[in-house]
Amino acid sequence: MAGELRTSVDVDAGPELVWEVLTDVPAYPQWAPVLTGAEGTFADGGQVFLSFPPSNPLLRTRVRARVVEVIPYRRLRFGLRLARLGTPGLLDTDHTMTIVERDAGVRLWLEIRFRGLLLPVLTRSLNRNRAPAFEPVPENLKARIERLQATRSD
Repeated sequence: MAGELRTSVDVDAGPELVWEVLTDVPAYPQWAPVLTGAEGTFADGGQVFLSFPPSNPLLRTRVRARVVEVIPYRRLRFGLRLARLGTPGLLDTDHTMTIVERDAGVRLWLEIRFRGLLLPVLTRSLNRNRAPAFEPVPENLKARIERLQATRSD
């Protein structure tokens, strides 16, 4: 079984600043309310760990991200194995953040693909506990980036 969340937001800033925010891993909880902590770097040889509040005994609260693709100023892709013990195929997510330049800034695409054997069992729990936490992410990111842009323009 599979599922997908996909959205975009237009940001009044250049791809360099958007990239700076997307790669500032320790700041993720400031714009992604589903996270309680984040550490590491999205770089060659880097490791990223994301922490989630306890919500279901089948899910881990600290997850190592598998970095799939890093194209500076364009795309960041990583995957998470959310099921206990990190068992592949039980509940995996693929995250893609794509920056597309536009006339007055960029459009930032955010995609999360869910798949795994536990997805049918956890769908109701994920929708109730996690989906509302994903909803503000695009606007939170936009606000964070544009605040940084404003402080640097002054």
